[in-house]
Amino acid sequence: MNQLNNGFTLFLSLLVEAMPFLLLGVLLSSLLLFFVDERKLVEKMPKNPLLGALVGSAIGFLFPVCECGNVPVARRFLIQGVPTPVAIGFLLAAPTINPVVIWATWTAFRDQPEIVVLRVVFSLLIATIVGFVFSFQKDLNPIVQPAIARYMKFNPPAPPETKRRSKGYQVEQSAAVPNLLQSGTYILGGKAGLPMRIDANLVPPTIISTPNKPLADKLRLVVDNSIQELRELGGVMVLGSAIAAAIQVLAPRELILSLGAGPISSIVVMLILAAVVSICSTVDSFFALSFASTFSSGSLLAFLVFGPMIDIKGIGLMLSIFKPKTVFYLFALAAQLTFVLTLFLNLHVF
Repeated sequence: MNQLNNGFTLFLSLLVEAMPFLLLGVLLSSLLLFFVDERKLVEKMPKNPLLGALVGSAIGFLFPVCECGNVPVARRFLIQGVPTPVAIGFLLAAPTINPVVIWATWTAFRDQPEIVVLRVVFSLLIATIVGFVFSFQKDLNPIVQPAIARYMKFNPPAPPETKRRSKGYQVEQSAAVPNLLQSGTYILGGKAGLPMRIDANLVPPTIISTPNKPLADKLRLVVDNSIQELRELGGVMVLGSAIAAAIQVLAPRELILSLGAGPISSIVVMLILAAVVSICSTVDSFFALSFASTFSSGSLLAFLVFGPMIDIKGIGLMLSIFKPKTVFYLFALAAQLTFVLTLFLNLHVF
């Protein structure tokens, strides 16, 4: 009974901590749709894949959202036709490369400024590399959810062999994709390029915002879209929070400390811990600080860099954009890069 109470308390704390940032991300997503001209946005993004990934990682500084709020914004980027390296770079780096998280990390590790600097540098480097790797995937249909691929205005059509393997694709799409993924997302596929909602039964396409709509109508549609996306992404966040809380209760802290003695094992433990505890990036530095006397600086950085990129809550939210194989690839690539960089620190610097 005591474990159940502790687990429920942790679940509520994770949920309460993350919900405001998810709401912020959903709101930014809606604002991008209605107040940003997607054509101008695409035109301003670098065409070079490496530079695009770097820019996408860096613009997270302008969007102070954590790993719960970056997903809806990244999804909106993809739907609007922003290059894949830019969207992936933003998705991975935004939870760390923003002033709120940088300030929180400085507050926690004021006596270790190198932790603050290296957290930003490593996050930027890893996000840029992963974004660049995804630039080689020209056709996004195989890696994104059907509900997203269908409405990506600038996504190139699937090659003929892909279409043959996906016979009956449109029919399967309607039957297989959950309603949570089919509603609450707007598309830019209507007449004259006007936005339309995926679920046309909820809001008739004729009343969706246009560039000449009054401001009051645009604001009303922003609120409506935010509510729908919050409903759609909130469900998976609740499930991820419940799983993270259960793992925290079942895995004793003493066991974690005993496994963190070596330069390699400590990094592995902190990578796993970062993935399962799912602490918001705005406060995770204070959690990591509690291990500072036992774990090396390299392993602390592994927690601070990898956790905001990939955790249980984030995986659930990413599945609203990408297929499971893609999310696993993101997870594995980010984990390997984090491990290599932090291991080098453990063996050669700290």
